[in-house]
Amino acid sequence: MHFLPEAIDDYIVAHSQKEPDLLYKLNRETNQKILQPRMLSGHYQGRVLSLLSKMKAPKNILEIGTYTGYSALCLAEGLSKDGMLHTIDVNEELYDFQKKYFERSDYVENIQQYLGDATEIIPKIDSKFDLVFIDADKPNYPKYFELIIEKMNPGGIILSDNVLWSGKVIEDVQEDDESTQALLKYNKLLAEDDRVETVILPIRDGLSLTRVK
Repeated sequence: MHFLPEAIDDYIVAHSQKEPDLLYKLNRETNQKILQPRMLSGHYQGRVLSLLSKMKAPKNILEIGTYTGYSALCLAEGLSKDGMLHTIDVNEELYDFQKKYFERSDYVENIQQYLGDATEIIPKIDSKFDLVFIDADKPNYPKYFELIIEKMNPGGIILSDNVLWSGKVIEDVQEDDESTQALLKYNKLLAEDDRVETVILPIRDGLSLTRVK
């Protein structure tokens, strides 16, 4: 969903940093071969993730929801020397696809893949995080927050994707719409929790930027 006029959106993309060649190839192959390619962060949001990561220069990054690995590679661009990105996905069919592109990148030694339920894996990762990107199943967003908040370093950043959910967050919610209900709860949690400060950016489907105090 475009929250800006499409011509303005096109102008923004045209005047933002270009997509690196490896990510262009990943983007293209995802759209050719993988189901639900709209789940990909894509060129513009990927450059936003990259720039935010470079500004933070994190030692440890956690990504919840790898999909085909595009956003992981964008976030990895900002890792500090010898930093590590931990990325979790439940879809075993995408594991080898992700690995193929990680191995083609400059960050193969800095990315740790995990396969399984993030709610079970996160407590087992023995790290404090400087940057977290949440882009997985929406009903678990509030749970993910509670799992990671005590594992964040002071000043750490939490990025959460799809928080506007194609505008459904301001519409009447159906009783069986678990995802929208969870996102409404999550957005309220981020706005009211005194451990963090949050702004929502109207980028693509909504990206919240949260700083841990």
